[in-house]
Amino acid sequence: MTALLTIEDLTVSFGTSAGRVKALNNVNLTLDEGQILCVVGESGSGKSTLALTIMGLLPQNSEIADGRITYRDIDLLRAGSEQMRDLRGREISLVFQNAQSALNPIEAIGPQLEEAILTHGNTSLRNANKMAEDMLYEMGMADPKRVMGQYSFALSGGMCQRVMMAMALVMRPKLLIADEPTSGLDVTLQAEILHRIRELVKEQNASVLLITHDMGVVAAMANDVGVIYAGNVVEDAGVVPLFRRPQHPYTWSLLQALPRIDEPGKRIEPLPGNPPDMIKLPAECPFLPRCFKAQNRCRTDPKPRLVEIEQGHMVACYNPVVPD
Repeated sequence: MTALLTIEDLTVSFGTSAGRVKALNNVNLTLDEGQILCVVGESGSGKSTLALTIMGLLPQNSEIADGRITYRDIDLLRAGSEQMRDLRGREISLVFQNAQSALNPIEAIGPQLEEAILTHGNTSLRNANKMAEDMLYEMGMADPKRVMGQYSFALSGGMCQRVMMAMALVMRPKLLIADEPTSGLDVTLQAEILHRIRELVKEQNASVLLITHDMGVVAAMANDVGVIYAGNVVEDAGVVPLFRRPQHPYTWSLLQALPRIDEPGKRIEPLPGNPPDMIKLPAECPFLPRCFKAQNRCRTDPKPRLVEIEQGHMVACYNPVVPD
């Protein structure tokens, strides 16, 4: 397969009054053409920061200390502002986590959708209006013309999410970054959103970076999975090997906290402890205080880097979980 997006040794931090928050630390991930890569982890692990870094939308208090993000042959971290403006929306689109906050509350939905089309397409306002209306209909809006004239505060959370999906997909991007697109939605709408993402991949041979903390969504959608803990990729594997043979203790613990329909009597084991302070990250493995597989090396050596333990299965652990 051909890699569409490659992230190499990405390190990002934020300056705060309490110190520098080490949001991402030597992150390495690859997304192939026509594939869905799910990035999963607890809240605060750096998933949304990864999305904003790819899009070039980090706030002013951020610092990219190291790394490369290559989209096709373009290094996004070193691309000019004009080039990034041309790529955003046309080839790379982002669905923000909170749709109602992402939409402009003082502008109607129609002009917001039309702006994305007119910016990147050589078309008339009338055609842009028709494209926007058709896209809203594709996203399940029963009366798209009425929605075009409304404001975001008059729409429900689910309707705002559909609008954001329409805005992201209207130019048929090659790369869609979806930051928890189903959070806070009912199961019916979740299924519709995920179905539309699958259709985008199938129809356009597009690639999707899907950010979530829902392992059910991961199992249903992913080709590959990157597990992030405290800004570090601790495991990277295909979806089937990851669920069948999780190797990092953190991944294993996440799966133990899920109910199983094939094991109705299985006891759900919560993950003990709390994530580390991202300002004072230790030199050793950040999962050490919560790890049931820790050994002396984990306490004395620097944190492990990703290594391949079997074909296509990478893990950053000195004492990985041994499958039964």
